[in-house]
Amino acid sequence: MNLNQVTAPSSDLSKAIPFYENLGLKLIVRSLPHYVRFECPDGNSTFSLHLVDELPKGEGIHVYFECENLDEHVRALADKGIVFDELPNDKRWLWREARLKDPDGNLLVLFHAGENRKNPPWRI
Repeated sequence: MNLNQVTAPSSDLSKAIPFYENLGLKLIVRSLPHYVRFECPDGNSTFSLHLVDELPKGEGIHVYFECENLDEHVRALADKGIVFDELPNDKRWLWREARLKDPDGNLLVLFHAGENRKNPPWRI
């Protein structure tokens, strides 16, 4: 099996599209007002949004986007006006992460983990 895509909820796709394009994703399906799909700049995975009448309550989903040069990438996004809730920092689980929310409040984590991505010291 291979993960193809993750789909997140959105209350306004017209606001979400430019946000995700600014992050560096490429819009490949535009089926407004109900659905959009983006291609990630690296690898073969995609990310999509679907229109919902009401956004989920509580913590919701966390979507992780891996970035080889995390600090440089975050700086470039911040220069474009993207606001981060948490700038790059080292986590106890041996990943370096930056966190932000999309226009609908979905949590996005930009990260770099190197070998620890799939092989942390505590792996079974």
